[in-house]
Amino acid sequence: MERQRLDKWLWHARVVKARTSAAALVEAGHVRINGVRETAPGHSVKAGDVLTIGLDRTVRVLKVIGFAERRGDASAARVLYDDLQDRPE
Repeated sequence: MERQRLDKWLWHARVVKARTSAAALVEAGHVRINGVRETAPGHSVKAGDVLTIGLDRTVRVLKVIGFAERRGDASAARVLYDDLQDRPE
């Protein structure tokens, strides 16, 4: 798999609890792909894309590094992305 729908990837990566929540987050304009705001939940993401996600009162910056066929537990979700905010200075 080289690409996946944005809403599906956000759900598989456990950024949100439900796929409908992922779609609503994207439609509300809270997600950027490589710095460009995306409002279509069906937009595809590929490995290497950097997602900037506005959640609650925080911002997460995640680099897509993998895809999943099914939604797994937290440890399975963790291998789908690289959290760019966790990098040591």
